[in-house]
Amino acid sequence: MSRYTDAVCKLCRREQQKLFLKGDKCYTKCILEKRPGTPGMAKPQRGKPSAYAIRLREKQKLRRMIQMNERPFESKVAEASKARENSGDHLLRSLELRLDNILRRMGVATSLKTARQLVKHGHVKVGGKQVNIPSYPVKAGQVISLSPKLKENVGVKLSLETAKRLNQRPAFVEFDETALSCKVLRVPERSEMSFQINDQLIIEYYSR
Repeated sequence: MSRYTDAVCKLCRREQQKLFLKGDKCYTKCILEKRPGTPGMAKPQRGKPSAYAIRLREKQKLRRMIQMNERPFESKVAEASKARENSGDHLLRSLELRLDNILRRMGVATSLKTARQLVKHGHVKVGGKQVNIPSYPVKAGQVISLSPKLKENVGVKLSLETAKRLNQRPAFVEFDETALSCKVLRVPERSEMSFQINDQLIIEYYSR
């Protein structure tokens, strides 16, 4: 599986939108605010982008936000297209309920990269069972808990402080800071999802 190793700030500049890939630094030292231009382009493009280009960029934004490779992302879209509910809603909800993203939303990690490290290193349990798959789909009613030894982890402490400062923990999760655990109360509503994206453009991109 390929892994992006270049500066992630270039991705935000390429998409001309904050993708929040560096955690707390995205709120305090965002390079997009200092260097708003697209990397590798000395002059802005002339003319309007094509319909294909608009849909491609929207797809790339979401794929980079959730940090997925093309093939598994395409599979997620295909799965959403077969769902009985709105395809875009199903896609965003399935991404929102990934284990790594739930850890980020509950505030124990400020980025998906950090959340995935916690999962892969065996620090996370779902329903009392250890899970080491970041893409694990969390269901309503399940409880996610972290190893008690992480209470003294510097990274986790800083993440919790950032979560308190930003006050962005969603209503569909119930967080217990003392036990370092979180219960998913229900599936998230559209307004509670963290991906500000035009999902219809993504569905149209793969339907061409």
